[in-house]
Amino acid sequence: MKIANPMLSDTPPASRGAVLYARVSSKEQEKEGFSIPAQQKLLQAYAIEHGFTVVSEFIDVETAKQSGRPQFNGMLAFLKENPEVRIVLVEKTDRLYRNFRDYVTIDELDLEIHLVKEGEVLSKDSRSHQKLIHGIKLLMAKNYCDNLSEETRKGMTEKVAQGGYPHFAPVGYRNDKATRGIVTHPQEAAFIRRLFNWYATGEVSLAELRKRCIAQGFKGGRGGKLISKSKVELILKNPFYCGLFRWKGTLYEGSHEKVVSKELFDQVQAAFASHRRKSGKYRVHEFAFGGLITCGTCGCAITAEFHRSGRYAYYHCTNYHGKCTEGWLREEVLEAQFGDVVRAISLDQETVGQVKLALRQSLSDQTVFHQESIASLSRQLEQVKLRMNRSYEDRLEGRISEEFWKERSQAWQHDKARISGELARHLEADDRYMDAGVKILELSGRAYESYSRRDPSRRRQLLGFLLSTCTLSKGRITPAYKQPFDLIALMASRAPHELALQEAGLPNSEDWGG
Repeated sequence: MKIANPMLSDTPPASRGAVLYARVSSKEQEKEGFSIPAQQKLLQAYAIEHGFTVVSEFIDVETAKQSGRPQFNGMLAFLKENPEVRIVLVEKTDRLYRNFRDYVTIDELDLEIHLVKEGEVLSKDSRSHQKLIHGIKLLMAKNYCDNLSEETRKGMTEKVAQGGYPHFAPVGYRNDKATRGIVTHPQEAAFIRRLFNWYATGEVSLAELRKRCIAQGFKGGRGGKLISKSKVELILKNPFYCGLFRWKGTLYEGSHEKVVSKELFDQVQAAFASHRRKSGKYRVHEFAFGGLITCGTCGCAITAEFHRSGRYAYYHCTNYHGKCTEGWLREEVLEAQFGDVVRAISLDQETVGQVKLALRQSLSDQTVFHQESIASLSRQLEQVKLRMNRSYEDRLEGRISEEFWKERSQAWQHDKARISGELARHLEADDRYMDAGVKILELSGRAYESYSRRDPSRRRQLLGFLLSTCTLSKGRITPAYKQPFDLIALMASRAPHELALQEAGLPNSEDWGG
């Protein structure tokens, strides 16, 4: 709800006009009234103390993971339409931002953000380490919210632990809606068993197996298309058919019916290894940056191969969309460029230490929120239990009807289950959000050293962790970092500029009051 402030004039001084933003993360908090009024009181007092004129107040009531905050969007629209108002008053970091995109949007508006409870003022002139601390706090707040929404993932983990497969069944099986388990498809399973037996002999190629599939009408999927050779290979390498499955990098024993024995499955894998040794075209080489880069000219993938003598690896566009003008590039050139990409998120140990200290100091605020949430939910749960007990006594004494008891009892049971679930999530959402921030900082401090020492496959793994996309255009790579490494790269790039200002005796951002 947008609220006009009655205690202030309609024409505030342009330099001191401010907006107030408050948010609660559930309708239950709003009903209790403990959060919004407290935020408003804190921010209004801060405005008076610092001589700000609050021209508008914006209030949102929502869940942290639910899309859509009309008043947040309304505040952004107001600030765009009123460029003379550049000050935003908010209680703390996680009241203003839901995700990293919100941070970027706010940053682009050139605002002065006052995080009142955290004692922090942020603007375009804030020093790099201040913005870095702020960004990591945002990461911590988001991680806490993510921990609260892990019920689905925890349910899947429990299912996996009991041997249940948490995804769509592969070809040869079907998902049974009635039992929520996986059952075999008799015809498909029988043919897959024959595929394993054929290939285990070591005398039948994948191309020949594909021909047999097509001849006998085996599609290898539900799309109706002819099966490909790669699909045949995927089937033969899938441990699901011998009673195992992989989930999050770990191999589990499933409760589903086996199509082939473990011995037969191992024979097939041995046949694959034998074919690779015998055929030169199966020679394995770990290209350091395979699968990481797309062409900035045409959007196709960048692939790698040995050129001429076989001594040097070259990267080039696949030309999938037609002849591309992007040339070939040696792997050593890309290696140096990716080294610069990793070096760009490197922070000196002094900065890392400062940010760690600030994060640990901010931990107490998150702890208070955690404890208040648990206390509030515990009170709600006790109130529901008390109502149920009193109503049950009224039913026994005949003061209420059986119908009324059943109706109210169902509603209370629903409330009890909901509150218990929320309470359990808060109890399990511990201070891992703090650990995440510290670990990311530590990685940024030693990322380049780690990159320099790794073999090609592990370099690719590190780059995949840091980057969301990477394009190659005119011989130069352009990275897009995953969050929060994009923020760290931005802060690291600004730090030398601020140092140069200090060495030149020019005012830095702190001297400007940022």
